[in-house]
Amino acid sequence: MDSEKLKQKILEWESEVVLPLIKKVPERKKVFTTEEGLEVRRVYTPLELERWDYLEKLGLPGVYPYTRGIYPTMYRGRPWTIRQYAGYGSAEDTNERYRYLLSIGQTGLSIAFDLPTQLGYDPDHPLAWYEVGKVGVSTPAVTEMDIVFRDIPMDKISTSMTINATAIETLAMYIAVAESRGVPRAVLDGTTQNDILKEYIARNNYIYPPEPSMRYSVDLILYTAKEMPKWNPISISGYHMEEAGATPAMEIAFTFADAVEYIRWAKERGRVDVDAFAPKLTFFFAARTNLFEQVAKFRAARRMWARIMKEWFGAKDPRSMLLRFHTQTAGVTLTAQQPMVNIIRTTLQALAAVLGGTQSLHVNSYDEALSLPTEESVKLSVRVQQVLLYESGVVDTIDPLGGSYYVEWLTDQIEERAWKHLEEIEKMGGMLRAVKLGYPQREIARAAYEWQLKVEKGEVPIVGVNMFTEPEIPKVKILKVDPVARERVVSRLRKLREGRDKIKVRDALDGVRRAAEREEVNMFTPIYEAVKVGATIGEISGVLRDVWGEWRAPEVF
Repeated sequence: MDSEKLKQKILEWESEVVLPLIKKVPERKKVFTTEEGLEVRRVYTPLELERWDYLEKLGLPGVYPYTRGIYPTMYRGRPWTIRQYAGYGSAEDTNERYRYLLSIGQTGLSIAFDLPTQLGYDPDHPLAWYEVGKVGVSTPAVTEMDIVFRDIPMDKISTSMTINATAIETLAMYIAVAESRGVPRAVLDGTTQNDILKEYIARNNYIYPPEPSMRYSVDLILYTAKEMPKWNPISISGYHMEEAGATPAMEIAFTFADAVEYIRWAKERGRVDVDAFAPKLTFFFAARTNLFEQVAKFRAARRMWARIMKEWFGAKDPRSMLLRFHTQTAGVTLTAQQPMVNIIRTTLQALAAVLGGTQSLHVNSYDEALSLPTEESVKLSVRVQQVLLYESGVVDTIDPLGGSYYVEWLTDQIEERAWKHLEEIEKMGGMLRAVKLGYPQREIARAAYEWQLKVEKGEVPIVGVNMFTEPEIPKVKILKVDPVARERVVSRLRKLREGRDKIKVRDALDGVRRAAEREEVNMFTPIYEAVKVGATIGEISGVLRDVWGEWRAPEVF
């Protein structure tokens, strides 16, 4: 259709059809906006794509710029991995949950570690005592990792580890357990999160100052690139920024700014070409409830990443340009009020992730605003994914929303805003510099504050919170971590310390210290050797704290 003719038709429709109607029946709001703050018009038409080049903007699945998907057949040939994030209490508790999840159809594992493990403290440390096993499994030593994976075929399952400041220690434990069972490290399939920059920005589970922390993270990337061809050494995470308050464009931009920083460090530290490690970089994003905006976010991200790798870093290997990402539904959107409504929210969010082309997916359980999920609730989360995969039909064609005037407009708008954030960080000298200046922290805090004000004013409707409220929070079954779990872990830790070869442990920890003091040494092997002889996560982190110090965040507000 001729564009001028279409414009005229739209003007006639608004004056002759829309305006008379809204005089009688006003629209619900004067202005409709997305979570990004984009104003949404009544209708979108081919005019949105008037200056479009289809091949430049979209192309085809599995072909640059990968807007429509990173694989040629996507879910028609390869379903996403159903990977529920899980772990709590002692190793026995977590092993039982993992075997249960696999029995009901989960296709990959995802380890949640408790705070002491994440922050480099053994469970008998005074600062750790009340947090042992609370938000994840306590894993101070290789003996616990062995129990976590009892009766689980480590050569046949992929495992994701949400761990950052102690990522090398936990991966070393995983390798040691596998090799004790005759499974070589080259066979192991999985991912370590290992994204310390987002800890400084949004999550705050860091230990050391930024520079040694970056060295530590990059050493894991470089080591696994050579020794573990099936292992993804990092999952660069926008999810936690979204949970802290980032808008969709911020989530993409800050995640990619982190990724650019890791790539530059790895190229410099390893003296390697970008294609030697970039194909194994992975990402982690959130899916919120605004369906079309979230789908557009994922599509924009794929297009941006392909361009960054091709134009900024000169990547030649197409695999370096593929945005492979895990998605988790947005925990921050779950409500304690009317918790069963969370099933609806997370189903919509999971649908957004699937329509957006995710490679693996975690669906939050309806009770997670109140406690860790029960077996009943996590089973329902797995079933949500299975219904989407096997019953919904949304996986039968690739990028089914591609070509939607509205979705393509949203994709372009989010991409444009994300580029602006990313360019701002580049002007500062990169993300490490921006973190020290407090730029991403401030931007996320500002966005979170503005969002909360809208919620409190009722401008952002939340069912059960500021509309359709009920006087009482319904009672649902709550999972409580048995205090006995802590006693189990501490008791085994004491036995480990008593029975191990103390000379070997001392020598191995000395090796960790010497490596930490020498900038040119990769930290992975000395830490692995210490883990293998029974050194604990607290002992190894203690050595690194002595050499590198601890980080105290500067005032940024």
